[in-house]
Parts: sequence; structure tokens; C-alpha cells
Amino acid sequence: MANGRRKLRLSKIYSFRCGKKSFMDNQSLIGEPGFSRVVYCNDPSCFEASISRYPGNYVRSTKYTLVTFFPKSLFEQFRRVANFFFLVVGILAFTPLAPYTAVSAILPLTIVVGATMVKEGIEDWRRKKQDDDVNNRKVKVHKGNGAFEHTEWKHLRVGDIVKVGKDEFFPADLILLSSGYEDAICYVETMNLDGETNLKLKQALDVTSSYRNDGSFRDFKALVKCEDPNANLYSFVGNMEFEEQHHSLSPQQILLRDSKLRNTEFIYGVVIFTGHDTKVIQNSTDPPSKRSRIERKMDKIIYVLFGILFLMAFTGSIIFGIKTKDDLHGSRMKRWYLKPDDARIFFDPERAPFAAIYHFLTVLMLYNGLIPISLYVSVEVVKVLQSMFIGHDINMYYEETDKPAYARTSNLNEELGQIDTILSDKTGTLTCNSMEFIKCSIAGTAYGHGVTEVEKAVAKRNGSPVRVNGNDQKENSANVDINSYIKGYNFIDERITGGSWVNEAQMGIIQKFLRLLAVCHTAIPDLDPKTGKVSYEAESPDEAAFVIAARELGFEFYKRTQTSVSLIELDPVSREKTERVYEVLNVLEFNSSRKRMSVIIKDEEGKLLLLCKGADSVMFERLAENGREFEDETRKHVNEYADAGLRTLIIAYREISAEEYEAFDKKFKEAKNLVSADRETIIDEATELVERDLILLGATAVEDKLQQGVPETIDKLAQAGIKIWVLTGDKLETAINIGFACSLLRQGMKQILINLDAPGIRELEKMGDKDAIIQASKSSVLQQIHDGKNLIKSSSSEVFALIIDGKSLVYALQDDIKDMFLELAVKCASVICCRSSPKQKALVTRLVKLGTGKTTLAIGDGANDVGMLQEADIGIGISGVEGMQAVMASDIAIAQFRFLERLLLVHGHWCYRRISSMICYFFYKNLTFGFTVFLYEAYTSFSGTPAYNDWYLSLYNVLFTSLPVITLGVFDQDVSARYCLKFPSLYQEGVQNLLFTWRRIIGWMLNGICSGIIIFFLCASALEPQAYNNDGKTAGRDVLGPIMYTCIVWVVNCQMALSISYFTLFHHIAIWGEIGLWYVFLLVYGNMSSTFTTTGYKIFVETLAPYPFYWLITLCVVIASLVPYISYKSIQMNFFPTYHGMIQWIRHEGHLDDSEYINMVKQRSLNRSTVGFTARTLARTNPLIGSTHRRR
Repeated sequence: MANGRRKLRLSKIYSFRCGKKSFMDNQSLIGEPGFSRVVYCNDPSCFEASISRYPGNYVRSTKYTLVTFFPKSLFEQFRRVANFFFLVVGILAFTPLAPYTAVSAILPLTIVVGATMVKEGIEDWRRKKQDDDVNNRKVKVHKGNGAFEHTEWKHLRVGDIVKVGKDEFFPADLILLSSGYEDAICYVETMNLDGETNLKLKQALDVTSSYRNDGSFRDFKALVKCEDPNANLYSFVGNMEFEEQHHSLSPQQILLRDSKLRNTEFIYGVVIFTGHDTKVIQNSTDPPSKRSRIERKMDKIIYVLFGILFLMAFTGSIIFGIKTKDDLHGSRMKRWYLKPDDARIFFDPERAPFAAIYHFLTVLMLYNGLIPISLYVSVEVVKVLQSMFIGHDINMYYEETDKPAYARTSNLNEELGQIDTILSDKTGTLTCNSMEFIKCSIAGTAYGHGVTEVEKAVAKRNGSPVRVNGNDQKENSANVDINSYIKGYNFIDERITGGSWVNEAQMGIIQKFLRLLAVCHTAIPDLDPKTGKVSYEAESPDEAAFVIAARELGFEFYKRTQTSVSLIELDPVSREKTERVYEVLNVLEFNSSRKRMSVIIKDEEGKLLLLCKGADSVMFERLAENGREFEDETRKHVNEYADAGLRTLIIAYREISAEEYEAFDKKFKEAKNLVSADRETIIDEATELVERDLILLGATAVEDKLQQGVPETIDKLAQAGIKIWVLTGDKLETAINIGFACSLLRQGMKQILINLDAPGIRELEKMGDKDAIIQASKSSVLQQIHDGKNLIKSSSSEVFALIIDGKSLVYALQDDIKDMFLELAVKCASVICCRSSPKQKALVTRLVKLGTGKTTLAIGDGANDVGMLQEADIGIGISGVEGMQAVMASDIAIAQFRFLERLLLVHGHWCYRRISSMICYFFYKNLTFGFTVFLYEAYTSFSGTPAYNDWYLSLYNVLFTSLPVITLGVFDQDVSARYCLKFPSLYQEGVQNLLFTWRRIIGWMLNGICSGIIIFFLCASALEPQAYNNDGKTAGRDVLGPIMYTCIVWVVNCQMALSISYFTLFHHIAIWGEIGLWYVFLLVYGNMSSTFTTTGYKIFVETLAPYPFYWLITLCVVIASLVPYISYKSIQMNFFPTYHGMIQWIRHEGHLDDSEYINMVKQRSLNRSTVGFTARTLARTNPLIGSTHRRR
């Protein structure tokens, strides 16, 4: 910029957030609780600053430190009841009560806990490396005498002056003092904070904007008083005392840590918040802890096993005590080999009660094999690997944005296969959130021939041609040549395109309309020096579409300063393009309560104009009496646009006198400079002074197109029996038409509408009696809910959709009505809640989750969806264009809604089945092993004698049965992905939890008990009556134990092989490798020192392997143990096939081309359908069948 340029005065471009005025002490909160921070700028070492003890700028996101890792991690591990039990057993193993050596008891626990701690440590070390990378970044810091030196971020202090260069991140929360621009502006990218890619414009206070070089900060001193650290990214309250003057600070001067400086050479700033006080760290709270239903049930099963364990130990101890008391009768000893006459407590007949107690503790240790010590760590490993497969699924990779699916937590994988209800946002989730300007209404005339997707869907539904502006329209007539396509602009109307608007009768109004679109916004133009083309950084896709539309229709916005916008306009008289500059005096920003945005400008003729655009619900009531000339036509067009699924805004303006503006500006400045609790209220009161008596110009209509594959995905999810609710902020008509376009609603479906548009309520609203309005509204909503329930009862063969607006939802969610509302909603095939606030979305989600007791999934893409995502059992974030806040709050992130189909129907079904089968198998193999130990101990008069060598007991779960169960959890597929999608009803197995019911769990437990009984009695019976080898020796514990153990290893691994539906190389390696590992272990372990191996010394080489009887027993016992399971599965497959079993037969028997058989299989699934399933599948093929089914 030229040095002689007149210095621009303080920006008013973001007038809600900046300005200057003397500080008002009488309304100030500074110094009060929550507003106590004092910053000594450029003097962080002064005494006053040192006593504040503000934290440093070092940031730590790790869970542990070097000092706390072991104690804290161990505490986390032993909070699990199973690990704590094994810790107690390990401690008892050091006492004489132990039936085995202490080392063999401690080693498995050490391996399991150690593996989990290593995993935790690795994850935390990675976080530590990331922290170090950030903390060791460098920034220039003022060290005195105008000298700036590079300093690591972690050494920054509150009050430091820093200099940040272009494309660098801000190291802490700063107050902007000046920048490379003379008017002290800078552009900031906040993607790391809120995910938004559009640039934000910031500006320093006028009084510090002249400090634009290093030397100027030699003697700079200022005092900042402001709010205490908090998590609010979009507000800031404070003031700066500089040169004995107070200057109000606002979010316009705040640069937040982890934001990036863009399009600006440098800035100077003072540090106000450091480290964990910064707003980005304050916002980085952990999401709510979520545990899957299966995991919670798994804990209950562990408790059941503990109950079985204690029951077995208690029963054995009672019997042992009775037998011990009866051992010694005078000089006769029944169990002479136990030497009861020389016993010390354990077998002392005179102290039988104590012997029973000690026996109880002994067998608690002996039977600990019933508890699966490696269950938790195995499940964790499997879930992590499952999450990796989800992330690497090429079918869920979105190439356009280079975003794969990403599981942010692996705790909930199996929940993906149990979703009963999906609650979805609309904009950016079902739609692209990429707005296109397609139609408009100007001076009561509708313009734009474009055909929306909703209009096409409505025409198809009605079997009539598409009509646009009263004329038939071919669908392809509105298609734009792909070579001339302009993003954000799909407007076709020869009456006003190409400059033709100058020939229209209402040319003057059209000119004002287009000029308003080009001026009333906060977009930032970005000129490409190579191409000369202008692109725009806008705060929303809607705003970008308006500016682009204005440019294409002759009003190009190309330049912005802090006090002006420059346009190149088409002059209607000369038909030439001319440059015009409009001075921007104020911008009254849009927010959710105002629902409108205004700018106050001064044109080149000196006229003061207020340009306003906003929602119809707030704009029509602000029109002047002489500004309603086109109101009826505009309302009609707005309703038509809503029917077409378009988003609409009303466009209006007014001229302001100088006196009126001065009065407004005075009050507005006073309001915006307040540091008080009612600041926003006073600002709203000030804006009301000018946002009135508007003159209507027209309305805009932009289309938010459906994402690719949304109708097909919703249809497939509905076939899977999943209920879908849409929670949107759109108008009721728009929401309904979007519902038809995405197949959520269909022709023939009866709609139950709940709203508060009754004439009586409207009259009360005009009268303003709030109590009467509340009473009448609540009564109306309650009556409509009762009417809806009665309608459903009286029409059992009909299919219903429930549509409710936000006002009605306020009352429907009250404690005394919400249960009735939910009862009505779950009986409907589809539910749409329109005009919903973010809080209502979260409350509806909570109601469905708690009220139905079923698994819920929420999916959204914006910050307004965060509450809903965190409230649901599973939150899915769409990484779209509304930022990353939804993704950061989600459990799983995907790029497109259509990927939800594969995520649930394929990965969800697989994960649910794998985890369920894996846990059931764990309990099976542990009960098989544990019951052989129990039966042998009973066989030896409950003497506490172990059936197996110490190390056999210890390594069963850790070494010989661990890998097959992990491969089952990671790789098994009951049916392929293709069949999962072809037969979506298969998903209902998870929704109804058919694979993890108590019946199935107990069935697997009984299978384990049965296998244990068969193994023990067959082995014991085969070895007991005769000599085991040619030397005439009988089999003792040292022989019976290894033989039973061999049979167990074979049985449980062969049982795994029978349970697997889809064999891979990993399955074969794991199953047969584990069996082979047992024999290798026998060889290696048997050749160690006899003092270490005890009964295992050379047992395999000398006693087992050489004798055919050992191999014969193994073969016979394995076959006999598997016969019950094989028999059960054969009967089930032939006479009571499950749904997935029927699909497996299709694959194996080659029935894929047999449409009659496939239809029979699909019809079989209808017996287990949920509400809404038959309505959306049968009605498209044979409504009569659907009706028959519903009556049944």
C-alpha cells in the first residue's frame, strides 16, 4: 500500500464484534468472578504478572506421565473384576494353600496385563511425540529493545508480544495488535478449531494499528483485563487500557491457538491465554464414555462364571470337610494315603471346618481356569483390527475429498450391527450442503426454469410432467452444459440472464435486488493473478451462491476493504459495466435467533441504505405498509419453492435518514461496547430501531442437492428393518418434499401432521397472552397425538408417517407427554421433525434411546449436530463442508451418507456376529477345561489335587487356545458382503440380538460342560481298568493329565473349525498351528530340568508318543466330544434353519439364479421385521402381501 494513503478508520465490517467507546464502569463485569484475568502486555516478568501464576504454554494430551504410568495403568487394569480376581489368586499362590507354583499363576496375568499396558504405553507415546512436535515449534517473541527472537512455543508466557508470519499457526490465544496491512486486518483459517475452510477476517484496535515494525514495540505498554479461560470459541469480553484510555475488546481482535494466518504477511499480537487455558484446549474434552450392550452383557456373564466357580468351590469344600471329619475312626484310617493322623490342618479330621475353609481357597485357585483371563485383551485386539478393516474398505473411500471411513473409537464396532433407529440431520448429511442459486422471485415475478430433484420426484410420484412457472418442462431442459457449469449457480431464465433484465418492466427493482445480493454479505473476494478470476471465501454456501449469482447476472463483487465494497455493475442506461464503491457503515450479522442479516451502506450519491435478507418468518412482519406491494405473489412463490425443496430468503431494503442513523449508531456503539450480561439483548434492541419498515424486493431460492445414492441407501436400510428419523431445521413443506425425494416417504403413506397452525392458536399469538398460548399449544399437541394413535389403531393395514414441527416438539418432549409421543412415533414407518433446534435434536435422540431401549445411531455433519451425536449410542460424523466439529464429536466418520449402508449392513453385521461368536466360544473353551479340573478333583475325593501340570494350567488361555478365537473375531464371515447387501433382512439378527441371547450363551456353556464331562470320563475309563503300556504300568496323574489336555486342545480347536463359516489361511494357521504348538511344547518342556517340569519331564517322548493307545484315545474322545454339536447343527440346518443359514445354502447349493427360492428366503425374514420394514418393501412389489402380513 502506498505510504501516503489516508489511514482507514476502525472497521465496522463486523459491527457486532468491534468498535470503540469509553468503558462503562457502571455495567462492567471486569473484576467480577469469571472476568478476573489481568495481562501486562510486553512485561510478562513484572512482579504483578508473576503473582498471577498463569500456566505455561506447554500442552500435554497424554494420559500418563513417566511417573504415573505404572501406578495409574495398573489401577486401570485391576479395576476389571477378572484381572483383580487373578491378582488375588496370584497373591494366594505364594502361600502353602496353592495347588501349583506361584510363577505359573503370575505369568498369565503378567502377560495379559503387560500386553494391555504395552498397548496403552504405545498409544500414549504417540500422543507424547505429537505433543513434542507442537510444543517445540518456534515463533518470534519480543525480548526487549525492539528485538524479536525465535522461541519455542512451550516457553511463551502471558503478556509476551509475538510476531507470526504468513501460513504459520498462532502459538497461543492472542490479541491482535497490528498486521502487515495498514488498516491492521488479517485473514485467519480456523479449520483446526471448527473445521471451516472459509477465511475469517480479523482487525486490531485502531490505537495499536500503527505498531507495524519490530522497533515500535521497544516501549509498548498496555494493560488488558478480560474474561477468565473458557471454551466458548465465538465470544470474548475484555478491555485494553492503553495510553490512559480504555478500549473495548471483542472476538474481532482475538486470534485463537491452532488457527493459521492466511493472505497476510505478518501480525503482531499479545499472548492472553496459554497452554491449557487456550480455547482450543478448553474445547478438547473427551466425548462421553460409551460401552456396547454386548460388552456390558459380557461383564454379567463373567459374574455368572464367578457364581459357578464359587458354587463349585463351596460344594467341593463342604464334601471335603465331611469326608475329612470322617477319615479317622480310632485307629482305622479311610484315606490312609493322606496321612490324616499326621496332618496339619489340611486333612486333619479334628479340625475339619478349618480344613474345609482352606480347601475352599485352594480350589478357588485351582478352578480359576473357568474365568477367561485373556477375554478382555483379546476382544480389544479384535476390535482394533476390525476398525482397521473398516478404515481400509475401498468401498467407503470418497475419492473427491480423499477421505476414507475412520473409526475414532473401536469400542462400539458390534453396536453397528444392532441399530434399531437412525436419527439423521438433513442439510449436509442427506444433502450436499453445496448450494446452487436456481430460482428467485423479484417484484412478484418468478424467475428460473431449473428443475429440482424434489420436483422430479413429485412429478414421478404423481405420474405427471414436471411443471415450472405453470408450464410443462422436460427433465433435461434444465440441465446445464457441463463445460459451462459454474459451481453455486444453476440459474436459467433468458428474461434476466445475459443482461436481459434491463428490458424488464420492473428493471429498477431487479437492479436493487441484484445489488443487494452483491453487497449484503461478509464474503471475501480472492483474485487469482494468473487467470484474473475472482473466487469467494464465504461464511456459508448460501452466501457464496448469492454473490456468484449476482456476478453472473451483472453485479460482480471484486474488492473489499474494511469500510467499503467495490462492484462492477451493468448500467441499465448505458448498457456498459461501471465500477461503483459502497461505504459499509455497519454489518448486523446473522444468528439463529435473529434469522436475518443486514448491512448499512452509503452509496456514491450519499444515500444511507439498509439492505436486509432473512427468513420469511421474521421478514414479512418487518415490512412497511408501502413496502408490501408484492407480498402476496412473493409468499406464493416462497411456498412453491419450499414445495420444490428449496431454501428461501426474503430480500428487502429501506432508506435511512442521517438523523435516524446517528441515533441508531450511538445506541449501537454503546451496546456493542458493553461488558455486561445483557449485552446481546441491548444489541438486539438497537438493531430493532432500523430493521423495520422494509420495502420488499423479492425472494431467493437455492437448492441443496441430495447426495449421491441417498434414496437407494435409505431404501436398503428400511429393508433391513431400521427405522429412520430425520431431524431438520427446514420448513415443514420442504422437509416433506425432501422426504419424498429421498424415498423416506412414499405414495400411499398416510401422514400424521402435528403442528400449531390452528386458527385459535394464531389468534392467541396476535393477542400476546403467553400463558394462554402455552396452555392452548400443549392441549393441541396432546390432542393431535391422541388422534394419531387412534388413527393407527383404526387402520391396521395402513402405513403412516409422522411429521412434527419445532414448536410442537417443545411440548411433545415435556415429561408428561413425551412417552405418548414416542409411542405414536414408533408405530410410524417414518418420522420427520422439522424446524428442530440443536437442543431438540439431542432431546429427541435421548428419548428414543431411553424410551425404546434399543440401539440408536445419530448421523450429522455440523456443529449443531454434536449434541445429537454424543447422546446416541453411536454417533456418525459426515466429513462434509460444514466443518469438522461433528466428526470430532463422533465415534465413526464417513464422507458420504451412502457409505452408511455398507458400514451397517456389512461391517456392522460381521462385527456383531464375530464378537458374539467369539465371546460365546471363550466361555465354551473355558468351561470345557474347567470342568475336567473339577471332575478330576472330585475323582480324587476333593483333595485339591490338580489334574494337570502347573504350566499346562497357566498356558491354556494364553498359548494354546488364543489365536483361533482372534482369527474368528477378525476374519470370519457367515455370508459375503455381496449377500449382506442382497439380503438386508439378515441385519435383523443383530437388531433382535439373536446371536447373543442368554439362551445361546447358556447353550454354549452347556456344550462346554458336556465336552468336559465326555473328555474326562472317556479318558479316565479308558485308562483305569488295564495297564497303559507293555511294561504293565497303570496310568497315573502324570499320564492321565497330558492325555486329557491333548484331547481338550484338539476338541476346542476342532470345535472352532466347525464354527467357522469362511476359512482363510489365517484360520488354518491359527487352528492347526495351536494344536501343533501343543506337541512342540510337550517336547521342549519335557526336555527341561525335571525339577522345573516335575510331572511333565519327558512325558511325551517316553510315555505318550510311543504307544498307539494314546493316539487312539485322542481320536475317539475328540469324535465323541464333537458328536453332540454336529448332531445339533445338522438338525437345526435341516429342520429349523436360521435366516443366515438359508442364505448360506443359497451360496453352497447354487440357488443364486433361482429367483423363486430367493423370494421364498426373503419372505421368510418378514416374520421378524420391525415397524416400517414391510411398509417400505412389500408395498413397492405387492401391496396385498404387505396388508396380509400386517393383519397377521
